[in-house]
Amino acid sequence: MSGKAIPVPTPETQPFWDGCAAGELRIQRCADCGSAYFYPRPACPHCGSGNVEWFTASGDATLYSYVINHRAAPGFEADAPYAIAVVQLAEGPRMMTSITGIPATPEALELDMPLRARFEPRGDMHLPVFGPAGEA
Repeated sequence: MSGKAIPVPTPETQPFWDGCAAGELRIQRCADCGSAYFYPRPACPHCGSGNVEWFTASGDATLYSYVINHRAAPGFEADAPYAIAVVQLAEGPRMMTSITGIPATPEALELDMPLRARFEPRGDMHLPVFGPAGEA
C-alpha cells in the first residue's frame, strides 16, 4: 500500500463497497420510475421515491470528461501524471474515477472511448477504476 487514502463505508454506501470487493459495480435504481443513479442515496434523485434497489451494472462506460493531474497529490507521488475522469456508465449515470491501463495523455484519452470497470485493491478495500474496454 502506498499511503493512498482509503474510503470509509457508511450504511448507505456499504452495498457499493461490498460489490467492489466482489468485482462488481453495484449502483442503485428506482423501483418506481426505473432511473439508475450514482452516488448511493436513500431516495431517487429523479422522482424522490424511497423505493430504491441495488443492482449490478455491466461495468461498461465511455469517457465523458477528464483532467490530467501533473502535480502529485499527497499519497499519489508515484502516480503523477494521472487521469481523473468522469465516465458515463452504460446504464446512464456518470461517476468520477481514475483511468488506468493507458498513458495519461490527450492523445491516448479520447472522449467517448469505450471503457471497462476494474477494481484496484487499496488496503482492505477495492476501488472502481476504468481502463480501455477489451483489455484485462
